[in-house]
Amino acid sequence: MNIHWMTLRDLQYVVAVAEELHFGRAAKRCSVSQPALSTQIRKLEEQLGGLFFERSQRQVTLTEQGRRLVEQARLVLEEAQKIPALIKQRETPLAGPFRIGAIASVGPYLFPHILSTLRKTFPELELFIQEGLTDGLIQQLRNGNLDAVIASPTFDRNGLREERLYFEPFLLAAPKGHPLARSRKLHGQDLHADEMVLLEDGHCMKDQTLQLCGSGRRQRSKGFQAASLETLRQMVAAGMGYTILPELAVPEKSPPLRELIDYRAFDERQVGRWITLYSKERFSRPGDIDALADFLRKESPISSSSSQK
Repeated sequence: MNIHWMTLRDLQYVVAVAEELHFGRAAKRCSVSQPALSTQIRKLEEQLGGLFFERSQRQVTLTEQGRRLVEQARLVLEEAQKIPALIKQRETPLAGPFRIGAIASVGPYLFPHILSTLRKTFPELELFIQEGLTDGLIQQLRNGNLDAVIASPTFDRNGLREERLYFEPFLLAAPKGHPLARSRKLHGQDLHADEMVLLEDGHCMKDQTLQLCGSGRRQRSKGFQAASLETLRQMVAAGMGYTILPELAVPEKSPPLRELIDYRAFDERQVGRWITLYSKERFSRPGDIDALADFLRKESPISSSSSQK
C-alpha cells in the first residue's frame, strides 16, 4: 500500500484521541479545530479501511484495530522525534527542555535540596517538573509526555531504563510516648496495620508500608488515609496512629509538631526504598539521562553510605 499521503500529524491526532478519549480535548491538545481533526481521522480510517474509534454522544472508545494503530503510531512518532535531537545534539548535556516527573513522596523533599545546584551546573537546562502518583507518571513516560521519572521500583519496568540513585531509609513516626518509639529495638515485623495511618491507594509507599508489617498484621488498617505525607504527619500528631516516613520527609531542626511526634530509626538497615531514575530504553538523548543520574547521585541529601546498601 502506498502511504505517501499519511503524515506524522495524522498519527499525532490518532494518539491524542486515544489518550483523551474525547475529540474536543484532543483537538485542543493538537492546536487544531475539532472538525479538522475529525475529518483527518475519518480520512485515515477510509484510506486504511478500518474503524479506529467507536463514537457516540456520550463517549469515545478505542477499537482493537485502533489499539494496534495507536501502538505503532507511538513507535513511529518516538523515532521521528529523535531526528531533530540527533541533528541538534550538543556536546553540553541537559541543554534545552527536559520534562521530569517525581512521585509525590519524593519530589517535595528532594527538589528543594538540588534545584539551585542543578541550575548552576546546567545553565541551559529548561526544566519542567511534574509530581503525581507512580502509575500516572510511568504511563506519561511510556507515552512520551515525560522524559524521565524519579520513583521507587514498585511496578513493571519492562522497556524502561533504570538508574539507581540512592537508598532512602524509612523512619517510624509515632505519637509522643508511643511504646514502639520507646522499644529497645524496632523491626518492620513490629508494625501492625490496624494501628497505623497510611497514604491512600495509588501511593507506592502504602504498599511498601504494608509489606513491612508482620504476617497476619497487614490485612486490616484503621481506615484513616491521607493524600500526602504532610497530612499523614498531622494525623500522627493528632494521635490517630503511627506510620512510617521516608528519611527526607523528616525535618531536622525543631519543626512544628516535633513536640507531638517521636521519630525512630529501624534496627534493620534494609527497611527503606531505592529511589531510581527511569527513562525509556529508546530515549533519544541517553547522554542527558547519564548526566542527570550522575548529578542526582552526587547531590542527593541522603548520605553516600546509605546509597551503597
